[in-house]
Amino acid sequence: MIKIDVVSECSLWSKKIKKNNTFFNSIIKFFPKKYKFIGKKINLTILLSNNKNIKKLNKDFRNKNKPTDVLSFPFEKKFNLKKSNYLGDIVISYEFMNKPKNISIFEFKQKVVKIFIHGFLHLLGHDHIKLKDFKKMSKEEDKIYKFITTKVV
Repeated sequence: MIKIDVVSECSLWSKKIKKNNTFFNSIIKFFPKKYKFIGKKINLTILLSNNKNIKKLNKDFRNKNKPTDVLSFPFEKKFNLKKSNYLGDIVISYEFMNKPKNISIFEFKQKVVKIFIHGFLHLLGHDHIKLKDFKKMSKEEDKIYKFITTKVV
């Protein structure tokens, strides 16, 4: 089972998601079986951030001097279930999720779920540098999102 620790360094998040720990840990419960790691104790951390702080991380770790929607920092290059119980860290920018500014709470949460799935797949070693990898990752993201929404709705 996966346990998510959520840290918020941006108070704006609480306007859209009241109990962020509960929100993210409930999402993971609806993941397909292959991503639940049943019988294992797997952890990851989510940092709910803003454009200013994610821009600094993006510059420091990716040499890109601009904000982005999500950053993933895998604990290992390729996650090995036998060697580690920590997946890594995901950082999400509030401003990217809150576009347009009049977005409803429901739409905001949908965007956060999608970007969380994206970051999660990066922690597992997926990437989208090459077109074929982009297509493969996008397909997997869509599959997980559809699986979650059929369970939640």
